[in-house]
Amino acid sequence: MNNRHKVFVSYHHDNDQEYRELFEGLFSDIHDIMVSKSVQIGDIASNLKTETIRQKIRDEYLRDSTVTVVLIGPETWKRKHVDWEIGASIRQTEYSPRSGLLGILLQTYPRPHGEPNNYFPNTIPPRLHDNIECDFAKIYNWVDDPNLVQSWIHEAFDRRKTISPDNSYPSFVNNRSGERW
Repeated sequence: MNNRHKVFVSYHHDNDQEYRELFEGLFSDIHDIMVSKSVQIGDIASNLKTETIRQKIRDEYLRDSTVTVVLIGPETWKRKHVDWEIGASIRQTEYSPRSGLLGILLQTYPRPHGEPNNYFPNTIPPRLHDNIECDFAKIYNWVDDPNLVQSWIHEAFDRRKTISPDNSYPSFVNNRSGERW
């Protein structure tokens, strides 16, 4: 399989930076199965207005990507920027085609009762959850296998044209807190 896609990685910048770097290092640099289109820390000034930040993410990073991968740690669901990135990536606009979507549970994600293949629906980003429910997105456990990750990315790429996403969840205004949404 030689399906290399432009991938936007959405994640909790403070908690999961090392996983984003590992993900991109493994799958973009070492195995060359994807082209990273992610926002790096410091790329977008945090003092900008919300709508300006959203527009910059959409126009400067997501516009050229074809699949969004959400790296899910214990607090990823709380982040407004993750919500905005998912929402912008699955929106079809005149200048930005819809991206495929998938989630990857990190090794730090707290599994229910120690079950490796389960997750609590209310502890992943709500917009991602809605899209898993409508079959637009899938969720997987972290692996280092480039063939498997490449197949996940390509399947997400294909689904974006055959299944309509659910973008109805109200956009986050602020970061969230608590144990679940």
